[in-house]
Amino acid sequence: MAEMFRTEGTIIKCIPFGSGHINQTWLVVTNQPHLYILQKVNTETFRDPEGLMNNILLVTGHLREKDTDPRHVMTLVKLKDGRDYILKDRKELWRLYEYVTGGVCLDRAETAADFRNSGKAFGTFQNRMADFPAEQLVETIPGFHDTPKRYLALHEAIRDDRAGRAKSVQQEIDFMLEREEQAGLLQKMLKAGELPLRVTHNDTKLNNVMLDEKTREPLCILDLDTVMPGLAANDFGDSIRFGASTAEEDEKDLTKVRLDLNLYQAYAEGFLHACGDRLTAAERETLPDGARIITLENAVRFLTDYLNGDTYYHIERPEHNLDRTRTQMALTEEMEKHDDIIRRMMDCI
Repeated sequence: MAEMFRTEGTIIKCIPFGSGHINQTWLVVTNQPHLYILQKVNTETFRDPEGLMNNILLVTGHLREKDTDPRHVMTLVKLKDGRDYILKDRKELWRLYEYVTGGVCLDRAETAADFRNSGKAFGTFQNRMADFPAEQLVETIPGFHDTPKRYLALHEAIRDDRAGRAKSVQQEIDFMLEREEQAGLLQKMLKAGELPLRVTHNDTKLNNVMLDEKTREPLCILDLDTVMPGLAANDFGDSIRFGASTAEEDEKDLTKVRLDLNLYQAYAEGFLHACGDRLTAAERETLPDGARIITLENAVRFLTDYLNGDTYYHIERPEHNLDRTRTQMALTEEMEKHDDIIRRMMDCI
């Protein structure tokens, strides 16, 4: 498959690469000092492959108009026949990217500066995509961050109780239902025209930012498959949920789950300074809401899967999804407890 693309030099080998769970990825090595990333995209997850690839082409093209440094934008390599990707029977999607040299991806921030720089990367993305009409993009996963829709799925899971687990998790169910009304805040504001629709990444984990291995300055954003119309608060919030927690997402010991306010502030500084004046006052005000709601949304999704018998998320133990649910619940409570402090902190940035 790799040999169908316009690579420099002769391909020597393809090596399984990365730790992603959705797509299959290989590092392509040639006899030149030039590396590539070959991917077979999971079309069960991404059911509109043409729309997905069109999104990526539009977004990377727009970003490249703002920054010509090849290390600052993911670059697709064309096929020898001039196409941008291979799509076989709408079931097999193959693509080739230039490998970004001299970069490093981190699963956890080693310093507050690392997290600040990831915020800078996603803030820069918001800044540079602010003048792009988000309506031109398709939803690669429809309703991905539609929190009320996630709650509807939870209600269905409670009602059906396919795995016979509902009685044993009544405390967790009550936690979710007590917060259902507030969980729809951002969607209500969007429908009322109080928040603008943006081009958003929707998977803003630290390890989706490539940092310069020497300076730790951000190079580019990776994994553009979930780039689609969305809300800035969701992108901000998912970064905080993942990166400002003191515990792993599936930590069993909930006493270890805390919100690191220093990391929260570091990310917010990087993000907001890079955004400049692109965000509206309402968007800035709802960034902490985005962090809390996206954390709650993940708790809802984990609990829904647990009630359905663990059919969506990969599990390594019988109560894995329940452990994930509880960590997100604990993190949600941390955000609620520190809400006043967080808002004062954000006002000073």
